[in-house]
Amino acid sequence: MKRRNFITALASAAITLPLAAQAQKLRTPRIGSLNRPSAGTETFGDAFRRGLKQMGFIEGQSVVIEGRWPDGAESLRDAAADLVRKQVAVIFTADNGGALAAKATTSEIPIVFLVGLDPVAMGLAASINRPGGNATGVSFRVSALDPKRFELLRALLPKASLVGVLVNPNNPNADANALRSAASSAGLQLLVLDARSIDEVESAFSQLAQRQANALLVTSDRLFNLERRLIVDLAARTGIPAIYPWRDFADAGGLMSYGNSLTDAFRQGGLYVGRILKGDKPGDLPIWQPTRFEFVINLKVAKTLDVEVPSALLAFADEIIE
Repeated sequence: MKRRNFITALASAAITLPLAAQAQKLRTPRIGSLNRPSAGTETFGDAFRRGLKQMGFIEGQSVVIEGRWPDGAESLRDAAADLVRKQVAVIFTADNGGALAAKATTSEIPIVFLVGLDPVAMGLAASINRPGGNATGVSFRVSALDPKRFELLRALLPKASLVGVLVNPNNPNADANALRSAASSAGLQLLVLDARSIDEVESAFSQLAQRQANALLVTSDRLFNLERRLIVDLAARTGIPAIYPWRDFADAGGLMSYGNSLTDAFRQGGLYVGRILKGDKPGDLPIWQPTRFEFVINLKVAKTLDVEVPSALLAFADEIIE
């Protein structure tokens, strides 16, 4: 009887161990990443994983990330629905459309977003401090920094009389009124150039050259961010000093950039996902509004354009590329 009991127990253990291992594997939380392809994806992904790691989650060990990279509004909705069907623990999206698609698809699965619009006005949250519902994250107000960028351009080129502004009118953030007011106060003429496509971007630079504009301010837009190398090259070819919204432009050969730290925001997104995986409710996590700004000057480009950067600007810069 003892031998029979031993064999029975051994057989039971042989069955139980694989099942336990399988159950453990099934308990590994899965994060649904809903994002359209964009510039800097690898760098920002690393920052997101750093945030996760700070909360004790390592991809491939204690957490799995399921990525979806659709293109177009309909595809975003389809991808969001697929992640819901797969019962992911959290949906992370750094896309305005992705956040709206996820919110429209599920009211139960937590959502962590990075958006460039007002999340309350978008219908993602009840308020900044207490979002309520199933969504929270990071909110950029990128257009609010355009007057500061304009001020930096004026400091660089105090004798400028005509400044161009590159805007995508299809972007809800596209609002040049604050810049028009700043230009009027400074006695400068503003040339607002609409660009909804690559062809219109190239046409805008032709107009800048024809009008002999002294400088250019590029507003934040998905198209411009994706085509940053083209825009930087066009600025170099036309010999026009420009300021951009993100440091990626300066890294790619742009003259100056001023804006929030995107890597810091993605890290914060990872932290929030980690907190939710540990049990925090998204509706209780205040929407994070970045307060860290980066001013980057590319001195190599300044020399190429024969632009002398004032010492006061150099002292104000967070980073100088030489």
